[in-house]
Amino acid sequence: MNIIGRLTRDAEVRTTSQDKQVVSFSVATNESYRNKQGERIEQTTNFDCAYWISAKVATLLTKDTLVELTGRVSTRAWTGNDGEPRAGLNFHTSNIKFHGGIKRNETVQASTKFTSSKVTAEGTEDDLPF
Repeated sequence: MNIIGRLTRDAEVRTTSQDKQVVSFSVATNESYRNKQGERIEQTTNFDCAYWISAKVATLLTKDTLVELTGRVSTRAWTGNDGEPRAGLNFHTSNIKFHGGIKRNETVQASTKFTSSKVTAEGTEDDLPF
C-alpha cells in the first residue's frame, strides 16, 4: 500500500530492548469528496509510522515534509486515561520517497548519507535524485 502525506512532527529514533533502532514519525493524509447534498467534505487521516531499515533517515524526516510511503497498515486499540476506547492506524514503512525539497535540521552534517532503493541523500539538496 502507498500513502502520500506530510509529517506532523519530527521523526524520533528509539532503540528496542533487542538493540534494534526504529524511526517513529506521524504522517497526515488528506482526502476530499462531495456528499449527496453537494457539500465538500475534507477528511484527514493520521498514521503512526515505523521505519526499521536505517535510523539515519530520521534527520531528513522533519515536520511538514511531504513523503510517499510504501508499506502495510495495521490497527491498534487501547483505553485512554479517561477510560474511553481509542483506535489508531500504524503504517509499517518499507520504502520512503521524498517529494519536494527536504528541510534539514541543524543536526544533519554534510557527510550524512542515506541510501534506500528509492532515495539517496548526500551533502546538499542539489545531489538529490528528484
